[in-house]
Amino acid sequence: MNQQDVNLKITDRDGVLHEIVAPTDMAMNLMEVVRSYELAPEGTIGICGGMAMCASCQCYVLSETELPEKQDDEEAMLSEAFYVKDNSRLGCQIQITPEMEGLEVELAPES
Repeated sequence: MNQQDVNLKITDRDGVLHEIVAPTDMAMNLMEVVRSYELAPEGTIGICGGMAMCASCQCYVLSETELPEKQDDEEAMLSEAFYVKDNSRLGCQIQITPEMEGLEVELAPES
């Protein structure tokens, strides 16, 4: 594992925990990591392409990881989404950076 990789724990929609090593040097976000590791069926996540215009990449943050503040469009999207909890975030809005080491999330049910 090189210095630029972080360990993530992602629970998929079937309740299966995946321990992932994700690169921080590719400007990926959490939704893209989920897609590249095929943790959600094609066409069920990141439908809008990461523009915070759909909630298909909603996830629940389980760890105490310090995340970037929610922007207005993420806030607005989550206010209309299904299955939203206090710890809901849109995966496309969480950039994979060294600070994300140890991040644990669970994918929200498909709406």
